[in-house]
Amino acid sequence: MKKTIRDVELKNKNVVIRVDFNVPIKNGIIQSNERIVAALETINYAIKSNAKVILLSHLSRIKTEEDKLKKSLFPIAQELSKLLNKKVFFVPETRGEMLKKAVQKLEPGQVMLVENTRFEDLNDKAESKNSPELGQEWAAIADVFINDAFATAHRSHASNVGISTRVPVSAVGLLVEKELNAFDTAFAGDTHPFVAVVGGAKVKDKISYLTKLTQKADKVLIGGAMAYTFLKAKGFEIANSLVEDDQIDFARDLMANCKCEFILPLDNAMVTSFEEGKVSYSKNQNVTKGHMGIDVGPKTIKEYEKHLSNAKLVYWNGPLGVFELPFGEAGTSAIGNAMVNSNAYTIIGGGDTISASEKLGFKDKINHVSTGGGASQQYLLDHELPAINAIQDL
Repeated sequence: MKKTIRDVELKNKNVVIRVDFNVPIKNGIIQSNERIVAALETINYAIKSNAKVILLSHLSRIKTEEDKLKKSLFPIAQELSKLLNKKVFFVPETRGEMLKKAVQKLEPGQVMLVENTRFEDLNDKAESKNSPELGQEWAAIADVFINDAFATAHRSHASNVGISTRVPVSAVGLLVEKELNAFDTAFAGDTHPFVAVVGGAKVKDKISYLTKLTQKADKVLIGGAMAYTFLKAKGFEIANSLVEDDQIDFARDLMANCKCEFILPLDNAMVTSFEEGKVSYSKNQNVTKGHMGIDVGPKTIKEYEKHLSNAKLVYWNGPLGVFELPFGEAGTSAIGNAMVNSNAYTIIGGGDTISASEKLGFKDKINHVSTGGGASQQYLLDHELPAINAIQDL
């Protein structure tokens, strides 16, 4: 069992908290503050404990100097200040004298946000490659390190693994504790049949996950645009549907070697164009010529509902259709409601799946909505994460 923030002394200490403020920003305006809100419980706990609170977070990927202009955490500092109803000091540097002096001036109960940790990736990928020097720089300003960024816990970066192995005291925050407890609860009882629902656009993004998943789950239900790559690999006609031709061989091998029931859509919801939006349904797994698949069809929904009805554990990552449009949401909506109506312990993860669950009204009825996509997938299958392993045991 790992130490949590409640197990350590915070009063008058420099407490560095790794949060996940990787929020969508357009023209300097935050589009969704959900991830900031998710971190408030831990931040407020530290404030009430009279800690000197120093926050680290990344925002997107940084590849050029130009990226830095668009991906500063300054708008996030302003939003956090509103949410906390108190001043948040912003340091426009990731390390160096300015940061050290700002930390020295910080008083108990005050909050500081350091600039985007991934700005360091312009320095030979120091953050993403877990540079020992950078980890030490951040450890040097900390008496205590708290990891509350579950969504990045599957990565070994300087701001999570690097710092935690170099500080006197490390622990997980309240959000991470909640995540770990939810997955532990899921595996405490009977987990079979374990049914995984996998959707989304690309097979390429889920190669590692699918490879492991098909060895551990009892059933894998496939949907989303990725389904058409698998259908094509089996010889079905996909017409104008999205397909990854470079993943056909992988799809074929995966289906040949999996140890589970690997279930593909039986029919498809189709349109000739998104503009027209007139839906028709294929009679079988073939997509009609001149059409593109945009969702699973009614036969598939009925079949998938049957598999979910007797599941003991269900994990879902990736929408089954173009849920953003009214004519492409039926499959995603039906699967969400089937999970809610089952007796299974239900978990969803991944930004698009969570967005769909909010839009379609079943988010609050799911047992656990994970803040991590890749992290939740890895913890589900391996039951360990590099950034959690690096935290001190109780």
